[in-house]
Amino acid sequence: MPALTVLTGAATAAYSAALVARPQLLQRPAGLARNRDARTLTRLVGVRDTAIGLAMVLAPAGPARRAAVGARVASDWGDAAVLGVALRGRGTWGKTVGFAALWGAVCLAALRYDER
Repeated sequence: MPALTVLTGAATAAYSAALVARPQLLQRPAGLARNRDARTLTRLVGVRDTAIGLAMVLAPAGPARRAAVGARVASDWGDAAVLGVALRGRGTWGKTVGFAALWGAVCLAALRYDER
């Protein structure tokens, strides 16, 4: 069985690549605008997260993989913080912020499990 960090990295890369192709996969459930600028920003996040997910898949165990997972966790928790402010008062706040924070925690837990 592959390391859990490899699996979470592959899931991250797959979802993020889908965001590049179809930004509305994030915009609609998060309640974000779906205009040209919002699509561009969503695609930027998708490219960033695809790269980080692939780094998690390809990095050898040890410092390189820890760095890749650290980037994933920092990105997810940073996204949760930014979206937490931006979506305050909207009905999508909880699920959007919660999912970003949770995915960062899942990736961190995967690393801790793999390194035990």
